[in-house]
Amino acid sequence: MPQLALRTLMVLAGGETAAIDDDWIEVLEPATGAVLSEVPRGRAADVDAATQAAAQAFPSWRAVSATERGRALNRLADLLDHEREELAQLLCRETGNAIRTQSRPEIGSAIDILRYFAGVAQETKGETVPLGPGIFNYTVREPMGVVGAMTPWNAPVQLAVVKAAAAIVTGNTVVLKASEEAPLTVLRVARLAQDVLPPGVLNVVTGLGPEAGAALLEDRKVAKLSFTGSTRVGRVVMRAAADRIIPVSLELGGKSPAVVCADADDDETARGVVNGMRFHRQGQSCTAGSRLYVHDAVYDSFVARLRAHVAELVVGDPMDERSDMGSLINQTQYDRVRGYVRGALSAGGELLAGTHPDESVRGAGYYLDPILLGGLAPDAPAACEEIFGPVMVISRWRELDEVVGLCNDSPYGLAAFVWTKDVSTALRLAHSVEAGWVQVNRGLGQLPGLSYGGVKASGIGGEFSLETAVEAFTHRKTVTIGL
Repeated sequence: MPQLALRTLMVLAGGETAAIDDDWIEVLEPATGAVLSEVPRGRAADVDAATQAAAQAFPSWRAVSATERGRALNRLADLLDHEREELAQLLCRETGNAIRTQSRPEIGSAIDILRYFAGVAQETKGETVPLGPGIFNYTVREPMGVVGAMTPWNAPVQLAVVKAAAAIVTGNTVVLKASEEAPLTVLRVARLAQDVLPPGVLNVVTGLGPEAGAALLEDRKVAKLSFTGSTRVGRVVMRAAADRIIPVSLELGGKSPAVVCADADDDETARGVVNGMRFHRQGQSCTAGSRLYVHDAVYDSFVARLRAHVAELVVGDPMDERSDMGSLINQTQYDRVRGYVRGALSAGGELLAGTHPDESVRGAGYYLDPILLGGLAPDAPAACEEIFGPVMVISRWRELDEVVGLCNDSPYGLAAFVWTKDVSTALRLAHSVEAGWVQVNRGLGQLPGLSYGGVKASGIGGEFSLETAVEAFTHRKTVTIGL
């Protein structure tokens, strides 16, 4: 890929700019530890400039027809499609996610999301409500204004695009705070967007969470907050929204259960469980099916199948076409994941697959083999806390009510996976498990048009569909006319 710029600028008011303080943050390549680029260390003054640009752009942008807003997103999709491979390579280098299994599909997903929201742009409709003779009552959906969005590093382009596209197509303007760990591809997408959007409609600031992120939460020009990240930070976002009484969308952490029934002891299910665990993203996904419950009657057989499929995964240089898994994002995450595994093994857990974390060092980069753990109590930290790494904990179950209880005994409720050939069992589990998204006999990712969001400590609101975009980024105005 082309040589990266020594410094990559923020995108504000249609142009590119450094931080007002002229401070910088290094962006490291997880696979090598090398410096890829530097981005501005934005603070409150930079966020204020961005929200001012978005506020100035809002009146004219909300007046643009839905058709034209949709056309703009389609043109942006064309631009991303033209640079698809270059974007994927940049994304691979800054996230450590393998080029073949993760980075190219993520860019493809971003393009599909843009085209989806472009196609449904005119569907932001109100209702007529019959209140009786002599009264004509109807509702309209109006944009909220400036949306403050914050995205994480694990799927930065997909998550930035889904928030920006949904907000922009419904008539809002956006200030997005990109993760300092992986901001480069998001900034590149934002620069491309300036060719199809008026200045100030989409602005991207970079900086640290306690500085730029906190400033965005407190900015009075922001009318709506949308955050994807940890539950811990989600609580901070929600408190900030409560203080100002503005709406908030939260897509937070997860410890998603996967249930394998006795009739699903086959290789297709084992492959699906591997996909659902998001091993191809090093387990760095809030929807990862990291709690696996296997029916006691097939436990030994299925675990053997799973071990065989996990052993086939190639861990290595994310730019290598042969790699299935790349590097974890940074030293902090690497140490955190290894700490969970060490704690599990010291507490009597069994290493069913993978290498002991102290023996898996591959030199530069933060590489870990996929790890399967067994023999843990339900309240063991590795079994109940979000690890955000390639670690799956496997347990046995016998009765359906038992496994439903195990699945629901968690503060999280983002996703769940059910594997069975029996329709009645599948529906009973799907309707009983407390999760915003349940997949049956499927372990893949979100698709445009799929309403996606969590319950309990996994969040509020949704993404990826027209319905969730309307709910998240517009408010309903009622007009009542006496005839």
